Amino acid sequence: RNKIATTTVNLAPGTDVTEIEVFEVKLNSQTLDEGMLRQMDKEIPYHILFILEYQKQYQAWIGYKEAAASGNKAFKVNGYYHTEWLEEDELPLKLEGLSVDAVYENFVRQIAGDKLKSEAAGESLKESVARDEQKQALQKQIDTLKAKIRKEKQLNKQMQMNNELKKLKKELEAM
Repeated sequence: RNKIATTTVNLAPGTDVTEIEVFEVKLNSQTLDEGMLRQMDKEIPYHILFILEYQKQYQAWIGYKEAAASGNKAFKVNGYYHTEWLEEDELPLKLEGLSVDAVYENFVRQIAGDKLKSEAAGESLKESVARDEQKQALQKQIDTLKAKIRKEKQLNKQMQMNNELKKLKKELEAM
């Protein structure tokens, strides 16, 4: 649908992001296999903003991409962030920033919403994403431990696991 780059918009060139492609995808159902987006991201060597449409409702998806260690212009997508289904004019996308890097970072933060709110002033996008990934991993550990507690029949083992669960919850709240 669009291309955001120094040649199309009056922005300074970015050091990590050369251009942002905007893809509009019309869906037949409201569910989407993230693997499809991951495959497109893998094949196209640019940062991509996906706008999904289903029955006049829109959802914005963006992957946090980092340059792969191989250094051959390949990218590694760590994870995707997306908005809820909204009307087109309610999508929280504003072109903010003086460089293509800043616009990309702002798109990721706008779409992720509260997940990537920077706790510390000056926290980089990479640090915010790493903190969010830690939170998700911790939440997964908590969920797994809760399931183990429900299955455990011995009271003393349940008590030990409950103590560990409390520690994990405190750690999650501290983040």
